[in-house]
Amino acid sequence: MVSRGSASLHGRESERQLLGDLLQTATGGTSAVMVVQGDAGIGKSALLDSLEDEANGWRVLRASGVQSEMEIAFAGLHQLCGVLLPALPALPPPQAEALATAFGLAPGAPPDRFMVGLATLNLLTEDTDVQPLLCLIDDAQWLDQTSLQTLTFVARRLLAEQVVLVFATRPGENDSVWTGLPQLILSGLSAPDSAALLESVVPQSLDARVRNRILAESKGNPLALLELGRQSSATDLNFGIEPSRSQSVADRVERQFQAELGQLPEATQKLLLIAAADPLGDVGLLWRAAATLGVDPAAIEPAETSGVVDLHNGVQFRHPLMRSAAYQSAALAERQQVHQALADVTDALRDPDRRAWHHAQSTAAADEDVAAELETAADRAIVRGGLAAAAAFLTRAAFLSPAEDRRLDRELRAAETALAAGNIEEVLHLLDALDSAALDGLRGARFELLSAQIAFASARGGDALLLLLAAARRLEPLAPSMAADTFLAAVQAGLFAGRLAPEPGVVEVARVARSASMPDVPRRSDQMLLALSTLLVDGLEVAAPQLRRAYEPYLSDGVPVEESLRLLQVTTVSANYLWDLESSIAMSDRLVNLAREAGAVITLQLGLTAAAYARLFAGDLAIAAAHLDEAQELSTASGSPVHPYTAVAMAGFTGDLNEGAAFVRSAERAAEERGEGLVVCLCKWSLAMAYNGNGNYAEALAHCRALLFRNSEHVLMLAPFELAPNAWALAELVEAAVRCGDMAAAASAVDALAEIAAISGTDWSLGVAACARAQLSADEIAEEHFLEAIGYLGRSIARVDHARALLLFGEWLHKVGRRAAAREPLRQAYDSFVAMGVRAFAERAGRELSATGAEIVARVDESKHHVLSAQELHIARLAAAGRTNPEIGSELFLSKHTIEWHLRKVFAKLSITSRHELGDALGTALA
Repeated sequence: MVSRGSASLHGRESERQLLGDLLQTATGGTSAVMVVQGDAGIGKSALLDSLEDEANGWRVLRASGVQSEMEIAFAGLHQLCGVLLPALPALPPPQAEALATAFGLAPGAPPDRFMVGLATLNLLTEDTDVQPLLCLIDDAQWLDQTSLQTLTFVARRLLAEQVVLVFATRPGENDSVWTGLPQLILSGLSAPDSAALLESVVPQSLDARVRNRILAESKGNPLALLELGRQSSATDLNFGIEPSRSQSVADRVERQFQAELGQLPEATQKLLLIAAADPLGDVGLLWRAAATLGVDPAAIEPAETSGVVDLHNGVQFRHPLMRSAAYQSAALAERQQVHQALADVTDALRDPDRRAWHHAQSTAAADEDVAAELETAADRAIVRGGLAAAAAFLTRAAFLSPAEDRRLDRELRAAETALAAGNIEEVLHLLDALDSAALDGLRGARFELLSAQIAFASARGGDALLLLLAAARRLEPLAPSMAADTFLAAVQAGLFAGRLAPEPGVVEVARVARSASMPDVPRRSDQMLLALSTLLVDGLEVAAPQLRRAYEPYLSDGVPVEESLRLLQVTTVSANYLWDLESSIAMSDRLVNLAREAGAVITLQLGLTAAAYARLFAGDLAIAAAHLDEAQELSTASGSPVHPYTAVAMAGFTGDLNEGAAFVRSAERAAEERGEGLVVCLCKWSLAMAYNGNGNYAEALAHCRALLFRNSEHVLMLAPFELAPNAWALAELVEAAVRCGDMAAAASAVDALAEIAAISGTDWSLGVAACARAQLSADEIAEEHFLEAIGYLGRSIARVDHARALLLFGEWLHKVGRRAAAREPLRQAYDSFVAMGVRAFAERAGRELSATGAEIVARVDESKHHVLSAQELHIARLAAAGRTNPEIGSELFLSKHTIEWHLRKVFAKLSITSRHELGDALGTALA
């Protein structure tokens, strides 16, 4: 057996205690995660071994990343979870199917990687209420990308399970993957501990100068000191040749291992090379490959006797650097011969991807058969959701392609696959390596599209607009459907860029898109492209019927799921242009539900922000906050940033002039740098609303002017590409301008709102327009318009604007001396604002209500709105609706144990004891 090497734990008492405390934490019901990071040989593996020894009564799962296996999708995850697969049927069917497909156990559609993550989370935690679970992942820097993404996702979703998850990894380029997870950074041993460890392995007397040199060069690395003792006598150390100072500790240790291996018989070295080239550690595979090469299995005995390798529980090297030494010390031709033997004995049906990879490693010359085998492996990886692995297969296939056209196609496909995997750096590397001069026709257009998509992923405005337009033009004669989709992306980029769009500007881009050739059979997405282009070129009045026809199909279940996931966000935005709040909420909610069912986390993030935005206008600030909180949690788990739109709007609705306003100003500066004019407009509108809520009308007017008046202080500019935020800001302008006596500006805004309302025809738009007209009307007709506004808005779901109309009506009644009549609309407004959490307007309504002589029973800060956190509220509402803990967990990408933990907290906060009481308690808590 390979020894765990307790000597390598010398001087690690505090680190052992810290890791041991994780077991105590989890035993108490709270999961624990730790990333142990340090250089090769620093003692990470020894600490994991020690932790496993401490875990008496725990179930222990272990996995190790293997450098040669980094391109095999889900290899590391399968290694960790393989023994748990009999429990797969206990998972909800979508999760079980996703994991079975990922592991190649069953055919199926490509699973979203986050559905695989949720399935892994539930598989690991299924029985932890019976027996706690310890998961140890060594050499995590060598995990395949899909396994690493899945396991870090799981690590960020663990909370109330008896699970300890510990990664051991070296520092490197991918350190960002550990952001937000607890880390234990291992440095070298202290000088006294290093000296003591050296003396324990080299008990003979050493020259003081040699001893000091050894300690200095080892930098406190335990493995370096231990292997020094294994390989050298005191005489060797005192009088031997001094090693190069330019080598790292890992390099020196690996050279020591190579020297040790070089003393073994040639046949033994051949067997160790086979074992090093095969990451599975399969003893049977080792013997079959050895037989192919004519090597006697008995030759392994010297390696076992010297402790180089252990075959009792699979093939295990004494240290990962020993495996690396066995592989790197062999000549290229020997490695290729071994990989060919491994390919020959690997089952083509059970493990075709690994067989293909061994074939690829067995040759450095162009070989179309091997390249085609790798491309087929890439297709399988895509089906299993292993996009990063597929990109690696395609890159290697391109390298081995004899024909230039096949090489270019595979290189482009590798870049497209890497982009789909979200690996922007890899895409940039692949594009840099492409010979762009050789790309003509459709290949050149695909290259341009990739460059544009990368630009759009980095910043939604600026250069992305022009790059997408150029790509769409180039695609138009070659692939009309792909061109139409790219034109739609260009128009969306134009909407983001808005006033900051580079020349030729948003309108010209839309004009080009509208005149482009469309597919022979128009699709719903093509209708949306034409509707948005018409909006930007001809304005809302002409485009309104087209917009309605374009988004109405997405209100039902008749549109395929894949298409809905791709387009529901833009259809939701289109409904906002027409002030169709009901449709906006329906479509954004549908996007959220479909993304949950599909496990599409990135799309779910977008859906949550869209749904949160719509809910703000409906006065459902608690739901909006829950959506935003969930989107942020998913962002942490996925690494995909949450765009600031909803958080910007939230600051306006709450009227927070402190942290909220500071956040909005920061978001505005960042948007200007990225060229995202839409976000700049949203920020100015949000601040105008916040200042109106706080009664600072001069500041509100200043922000409205900066947003709505261009080139002149008297000419209102309502650009079609900024229609949503600017139209909402018109109402803020009327309120601020009237209070500041700027009747000309107010009149311009009233006229613009009337025109929009006439086109839209929704109760929301008609009510806001009537309220604006009332504020500018003479006293004898103002009441009529206020009542008209309150009637329209009362029939809509735009509760915030309804409450604001009541507030303005009450303030007007008070101003004209009708104090008693003012109390009722003011009280209704106040109660509504308090219930919704629209705090600044609630305080304004409360002040006005007090001024009429009415008593205020409940103050804003005494509202029970914030009894529950946003996440607790979301979970409580789902539970009140009858959802089970596993169902809620599936929606929120949490385990059932964590949901149960949250519900216990909810029950305590609401002073209830069962789910049956949730409905009534939530009504009270939000009253």
